[in-house]
Amino acid sequence: MPPRGLFDFQVNGFGGVDFQRDGLTVAQFDHAVATLRRHGTAGIFVTLITDEIDALVRRFAAFEQLCAASPAAATAVLGYHLEGPWLSPLPGYRGAHPAGPMHAPSLAEFDRLQAAAGGRIRLVTLAPEWPGSPAFIAELTRRGLHVSLGHTNADTAQIDAAVRAGARFITHIGNGCPTELPRHDNIIQRLLARDDLTACFIPDGIHLPPFVLKNLVRAKPPGRILFTTDAMAGAGAPPGRFTIGPHEIDVGADGIARAPGSANFAGSTLTPDQGVRHVATWLDLSPATAHELWSTTAAAAFGVTLPPL
Repeated sequence: MPPRGLFDFQVNGFGGVDFQRDGLTVAQFDHAVATLRRHGTAGIFVTLITDEIDALVRRFAAFEQLCAASPAAATAVLGYHLEGPWLSPLPGYRGAHPAGPMHAPSLAEFDRLQAAAGGRIRLVTLAPEWPGSPAFIAELTRRGLHVSLGHTNADTAQIDAAVRAGARFITHIGNGCPTELPRHDNIIQRLLARDDLTACFIPDGIHLPPFVLKNLVRAKPPGRILFTTDAMAGAGAPPGRFTIGPHEIDVGADGIARAPGSANFAGSTLTPDQGVRHVATWLDLSPATAHELWSTTAAAAFGVTLPPL
């Protein structure tokens, strides 16, 4: 029996198609999904990043319309991952996300977003240092959603409160933070030490050098690691200029996605099948084990069933 297709829970765009833009066509959606499938991917969470709530409502509704118009391609969209706007606006911690729309979480806003998304937001990344975060996390958890901590500089007490409320994941640990941090008491160490949180990594060799990935993975208990691409439109496409919403992003021959003139990464160009190979090689895993981590293990963590590839 052939192995199951891959599952990626953080995909911002693919095959030259930016999921953050208004006006996506069925043809563009079909192309993105076809390119994902050529890279062995059976299912994804379409990921929308920080923007004004009205803009996010509009984009979730538009994606639901695309899924209705293209049922075959829609089988790949197993839900949505909302990464923002409830993140830290501090420089470094916000990464490539715009600070302006960031604010404390609101259930009223979430209800608007979830209604536009047809009830299919499955994963929310937030920074738990915002006031009201524990109650917000507890309510999302009660509703069956998954909450991940990311783009955050939460202290130990704030992380404790988030975990007690139901947070279970860490979004792309080792990234979404400043390049220079206190030697010991920093957000990587505070989150990495929590054995009850599953750490998610971007194994592209750029966001985390292979030796760093190896060390961080070793710090987690068995069953507490997952992998994602955090792919933007340049993944599965030749080098060039792409977008993440209103922002232009350059992807060079080195495969690094950056805002023009900035050193900050803006998503990755990793494809899931490349990720499987990297994980197998850099972590000394069998190809079958690496494939399972990117497939059935990831799908089970978020309670989704992978369709046939």
